[in-house]
Amino acid sequence: MSKSLLAHLSLFLVNTLYGASHVLAKGVMPKYLTPNVFILFRALGATVLFWMVCLLYGRNKIERSDYLRLVGCGFFGVALNQLCFFHGLNLSSAINSGIIMAFNPIIVVILSYFFLKDKITLTQALGIFLGSSGAILLTLTAGTGKGDSVQGDMLLFINSASYAVYLVMAKPLMQKYSPLTVITWVFTIGAVFVLLFPPLWGELLLTNLSSIPRAIWFKIIYVIVGVTFFTYLLTMFGLKYLSASVSSTYIYFQPVQVMLFAYLFTAMGIADDYTATITWQKIIYMLIIFAGVYIASRKTLNFRMKA
Repeated sequence: MSKSLLAHLSLFLVNTLYGASHVLAKGVMPKYLTPNVFILFRALGATVLFWMVCLLYGRNKIERSDYLRLVGCGFFGVALNQLCFFHGLNLSSAINSGIIMAFNPIIVVILSYFFLKDKITLTQALGIFLGSSGAILLTLTAGTGKGDSVQGDMLLFINSASYAVYLVMAKPLMQKYSPLTVITWVFTIGAVFVLLFPPLWGELLLTNLSSIPRAIWFKIIYVIVGVTFFTYLLTMFGLKYLSASVSSTYIYFQPVQVMLFAYLFTAMGIADDYTATITWQKIIYMLIIFAGVYIASRKTLNFRMKA
């Protein structure tokens, strides 16, 4: 099998893992873990795994002048990003979270214009308008359907924007150091920020770990190992053999896969039934966002990864 085909399969698997996580992770909160405690498990678990690999394969020495940028990456790429995602997912539907995440490349294009001085063409402007229209329409209808929440969707948008800020900030570091070194430090710093979040400690003390069923522990481990650790390694492999523009198109699969997994996991009895949150109206908004992202992403960052 060719390396190019393996790269395509890797990126498809990455977005498949993400799609499943939107449905599985929602089943963990808030009955077994609060969003804050869940984030702590994910951040600390991923940090340990990344350091194990980093120490095994070596790491670059970080220059002092880059420390502040790393701190910003840790805050926006892990702490704020994950706090908003898990709280948003807890309040809103898994379907909405998948659709809103597809809006991320458009935010990257906008931020690149202001901070990296990338030019926005008329075609990209049209894509931004289309994608923004779909996202706004989705938000305006939030709270009107089962499992929807205006507050949850706004937190998911902040999550998407925060990750876009991280991508812009991380680009110079990725060009200067090994991506494995960068992501290891990003998660380390991000975990420290999570530990400094005051509500976490009270919720952690109230968490009864012994009452969590084995099936829920499997879901938690899946998010830590599968959705955080393996997805990053698979993304690095994919980007090694495919262009960033090709790699970025795989984000289109994520909302569709969330919907498919919602039906599949419900039929299998391993997740709550979220299929009632899937409506034709949301599918239309999703397609509008897809069209906008496709048009706007013709020129964007040379780096794609979900933290």
